[in-house]
Amino acid sequence: MNAVPQLDVAARRAARRTATIDVVIPVFNEERTLPGCLEVLRKHLAEGFPFAWTITVVDNASTDGTLGIARELAGSMDGVRVLHLDRKGRGLALRTAWGYSDADVVVYMDVDLSTGLDALLPLVAPLVNGHSDLAIGSRLATGARTVRGGKRELISRCYNKMIRWTHGARFTDAQCGFKAARADVVKPLLKHVRDDSWFFDTELLLLAEHNGLRVHEVPVDWVEDVDTRVNVVRTATDDVAGLIRVARAKITGAAKVPGLPQRPAPRAAHPQAVLAKRENGLLWQLVSFGVIGLVSTVLTSVLYALLRSWWPPLLANLVALTVTTLWNTEANRRFTFLGQSSSSGRVHLQGLVVFALYYVVTSGALLGLHAWQPDSSRWLEVLVLVVSSMVGTGLRFVLLRSWVFRPAALSKEEEKDDVG
Repeated sequence: MNAVPQLDVAARRAARRTATIDVVIPVFNEERTLPGCLEVLRKHLAEGFPFAWTITVVDNASTDGTLGIARELAGSMDGVRVLHLDRKGRGLALRTAWGYSDADVVVYMDVDLSTGLDALLPLVAPLVNGHSDLAIGSRLATGARTVRGGKRELISRCYNKMIRWTHGARFTDAQCGFKAARADVVKPLLKHVRDDSWFFDTELLLLAEHNGLRVHEVPVDWVEDVDTRVNVVRTATDDVAGLIRVARAKITGAAKVPGLPQRPAPRAAHPQAVLAKRENGLLWQLVSFGVIGLVSTVLTSVLYALLRSWWPPLLANLVALTVTTLWNTEANRRFTFLGQSSSSGRVHLQGLVVFALYYVVTSGALLGLHAWQPDSSRWLEVLVLVVSSMVGTGLRFVLLRSWVFRPAALSKEEEKDDVG
């Protein structure tokens, strides 16, 4: 009875000893930075890194002497190789290099080495032992230390908050240039990642979480290099468009990736463990939904009062509701109607219908107020909005509980996903 587990343990130990790591460094016009990067990185890997390693420099159609310098360095340094692409794009570089790599774990880091290399081993270790599927460095996680300008700090925090509110993401930093993945996991994902530029990281992580993969996060020390090739405005525009595209893929089911390794359900290690049950009765649902709804109502009212200074009532109401609904639905999925590990296309579509009904109730109240009293004060509008929001909230709870998160229907959907 004990032979198989012992063999499994021996196999895992052998895998840890023989695991191979491929560190990919995309470069575009980095003839000044590349030599120092390779010198420091090779020294770090050679002196204390416990796994077999390779460094792959991916030249993204550089127009200076980067490619020649990379080839010269690769010829004089063991463990360094060069891949040349005729087209720009960080995402394209990672997709190509990771797709061709024969290593067990593939890594990405920026050529400026902004992230402290002492985080490299904690990044790859949980992937080598099988605990996690992807790993990311985070400048926003507890324990991280960063040195960068206020503008980029603000943009980074706003962007990552947007990801969490719109997609319910659990990771804190999508775009830190310090990531790793198990090759057997990331290669199926790469076929479904469409972006070839800076949104590549975010799309990869969103698809990973959507498909139930475990993302490990490592707080890092990060020092900004102001000699950057990033166009902040264009990148931000592309990122917003990408978030909308990925959301649409989740709704239609296109974000489901077949062939990914599946993790078994969590279970207690102790044979006599007394397991707790997750509270999911009506009382808990009412309390949780009420707290979330109260916060949503207050936030909606504040946003409406601000937006009403520039926009007409219906538009201000629509924008305020849309913003608050983005995180309201996710909060209810996580805390009110427990046990929903992922949202299927059916849940997203039904959630949109519920939102539309909620909007009809609140907007109808505002239209009725203006028909009855055209010159009503701003505060009377807010009061009517609060009352109608409470009515809409009650309707929303009934529909979510009896229709969107109906346990029987959801279990069938999950069984279908498992089979697929």
